[in-house]
Amino acid sequence: MTARVLVVDDHPLTRDALAGLLGQSGFDVAGVASSGEEAVELARTLQPELVLLDLTMPGLSGLDALPLVREAAPATEVVVLTAAEDESALLGAVRAGAAGYLLKSEQPERIVEFLRGVVRGEAALSGSVARRLLDQVRDGGRDDVPERIARMLSARELEVLLLLDRHLGTEEIAARLFISEHTVRSHVKSLLSKLDVSSRREALEKLADARR
Repeated sequence: MTARVLVVDDHPLTRDALAGLLGQSGFDVAGVASSGEEAVELARTLQPELVLLDLTMPGLSGLDALPLVREAAPATEVVVLTAAEDESALLGAVRAGAAGYLLKSEQPERIVEFLRGVVRGEAALSGSVARRLLDQVRDGGRDDVPERIARMLSARELEVLLLLDRHLGTEEIAARLFISEHTVRSHVKSLLSKLDVSSRREALEKLADARR
């Protein structure tokens, strides 16, 4: 599966290494950027399927650039790649519409695997931060989700399920999470499979039963 990707990092060696890795792994590296400002402009011009975005950059940070990239290229999925396990940055990135949050300590082949998953409509979270995100989602005043349901789903699938529980449709969920309707449907298909149900109605019934 080929996808056009924009690589954003202010460190030349890291940027070039990532571009080389992705190019060798079947991705089409549409461009590279060294700042948040450049990322927004290139995202608008290139309209890539993926943006791999460093968080810590001088000037416009990756976290500040993320919603601007999503606005400039609404169909583009943004995956954060950072060295910092910062909980506030993690939650801020996901709330701004990031499809993933990966640590630079990940093995290169794992980064490639995660990005291929994002192209398929999956969320990408390094294992060490995935649990934190679920905890943050629940502790932040969101709807109560029983532990056994939460453990079965990715962070983004959990968000989709909670929005389904609020009777939102595919178009409304896409707008709320700043993702495409295709991606919403992919998340729904995945969460239905993980919950071992065949419809959205059955998924909500299973959630309701777990809450009792």
